Formats: sequence, structure tokens, C-alpha cells
Amino acid sequence: MTKILFAAGGYVAIVFPLALVWHLGLFKQQYQTFGYFEGKPNVPVGLATVVIQGVVLALIYPLFHSGSAGFVRAFQFAGLMGMFFWTSHVLALVAKQNVPNAVGFIVMETGYLVAQFSLFALLLGFIYRGVE
Repeated sequence: MTKILFAAGGYVAIVFPLALVWHLGLFKQQYQTFGYFEGKPNVPVGLATVVIQGVVLALIYPLFHSGSAGFVRAFQFAGLMGMFFWTSHVLALVAKQNVPNAVGFIVMETGYLVAQFSLFALLLGFIYRGVE
């Protein structure tokens, strides 16, 4: 249970600041031109979303068996979950609404998700090192 709590807490500690810096700091102007924000972003709801994601991913990871161990297993899991997030977040947004410069949006969000899930994989690898 301790590993699950560390994984969930670590996910939040990595992803929430990354999301704020990426979407509302470094690339805010680009995301505004994509029409990503309508009005002011709701940061508390964003935090709640990341907490829920962290708990769910932390609970699923111990059930994930790929035949690999350590960091390889962590990156396989993060890659799979990242691909799911990518299709349900990035591609779905482009499919549902007219996104100005859709290719640019896809590239930006793909970069963000690669960073997010790579860092999460490293975290999982450290937390579960030595555990098959």
C-alpha cells in the first residue's frame, strides 16, 4: 500500500506543476491560439483531476504484468497509459471541435504527454525497483 501511495502522490507532485508550467506558463499563448481555454482555467478542478488520475494509475500499475520488470515494465505501462491519454485527450479534442492549427496542438500536447509519462515511468521504476 505504501508503494501505491508514493506512486499516486508522486504522480501529483510531477504532473500538476508540469501541467501548470507547460499550459499556463511556457506555452500559454500557443494554447490560447489553439482555443484550448475558454475563459479562465479552473485550477482546483485541474488539481482534482490529476489526483484522481494519480490514484487510478497507482492502483492499476501493480496489476500490470508485461513479462518485464523494473524500469522496462514502468516504461511499458507509462507508454500504454500515455497512449490511452493521448487518444482520449488530444485526438478526441481535435475530433470534437475545430482547433486552429490542429497539427501544432497535437505536436504540443504530444510533447507534454511524453514528458508527463516519461517522468511518471521513472518514478514508478524507482518506487518498484527490485519488485517483479
